[in-house]
Amino acid sequence: MTIDRDQLWTGELNRHALDPQSHTTVGLYDTTLRDGEQTVGVVLSPEDKLEIARALDAAGVDRIEAGFPRVSADDAEAMRLIADAGLRAEVWGFARAVAADVEALVELGVRHAVIESPISDLKLDALGVSRDSMVERISTAVAFATYNGIQVAFFGVDSTRADLDFYRRAYSAAVEAGANEVVAVDTIGIATPEAAAFLVGLTVDWVEVPVHWHGHNDFGLATAAAVAAVQAGATWIHGTVNGMGERAGNANLLEVALALEALYGIPTRLDLAQARALAGLVQERSGYVLEPWKPLTGENLYTRESGAVASQFHDPPAIEPYSSELVGAERRIVLGKKSGLDSIRLKAEELGLELEPERHAELLAEVKALGARKRRLVTDQEFRRLARRPPPDEA
Repeated sequence: MTIDRDQLWTGELNRHALDPQSHTTVGLYDTTLRDGEQTVGVVLSPEDKLEIARALDAAGVDRIEAGFPRVSADDAEAMRLIADAGLRAEVWGFARAVAADVEALVELGVRHAVIESPISDLKLDALGVSRDSMVERISTAVAFATYNGIQVAFFGVDSTRADLDFYRRAYSAAVEAGANEVVAVDTIGIATPEAAAFLVGLTVDWVEVPVHWHGHNDFGLATAAAVAAVQAGATWIHGTVNGMGERAGNANLLEVALALEALYGIPTRLDLAQARALAGLVQERSGYVLEPWKPLTGENLYTRESGAVASQFHDPPAIEPYSSELVGAERRIVLGKKSGLDSIRLKAEELGLELEPERHAELLAEVKALGARKRRLVTDQEFRRLARRPPPDEA
């Protein structure tokens, strides 16, 4: 979806730094329903997954990984429901390079699937599997899937810690066996943006199929690494809504899309105006609450308590990097210890309270004192009570 550049107030520095910059549309591959559900304590029912899949589709996500059918009957049922929902997005399954996993996809009639296999020596040693045996497993599983009409993206688990020569061997074997696409995978979230770009660049050179990037956030670099992967030639980015996932979570697909679109001028098909509603749905169904200062979807993003900022509230580009309308948010003033005179005026106007200007300073002092004493914001109801009390000289 084309972003309205008039709703971005990001200045010219990025353009100067980035030009020339590719503007090829990047595909978004959502794995909330599989990798996201691996968040500790989260259980999504088939009906939950269907509701989230419909919302992902409506928001413009291109591909939805509906689940890992071999893991449970519920996952298989969710895949059936989502596949039959008539979505615009492609519905993808997930399997290990294990015959029974792929057979489960074939039985369900899945047409697109990620097939994963560990490729780092750390993983292979832990499993007690040799490199040669793993390459054979990869080739056999991919060939069987493609023989049965499944479009395969090969997914090398722990790519970013794999020996590069073996990485090339494993990915080449997958492509030779019929994989249509490949995924460079930062399973443990250790890749710097530079490393992500390096690995993706090598992969683009080594295999003549589209390259995906799948990253985790253990060092807080998942969004930056995803952007770097795109700049190096990745045409698909994996992620989850709200960055759900194991440990520190996955790349936050909504934040990646915002960064690509707003800062790099690289389009996706995500409707950013639906991002906050989508994030809210996933929070509700997963039972998690996100930090309020989170980019794009946090409650604090367009909420202003500071009096210094409230004095500029009438001029959004002065205090915000992008319009609230762009992401479907509402701007608001709240009152507390850090409020100023403009905060009092704006809140009174919002609540329809007629206050004499000379009362603003007195009310501000009371608001600050109440906020400090309660160690929280002052509610609208509390402010109304303060505003309706007669001034001290009339009491």
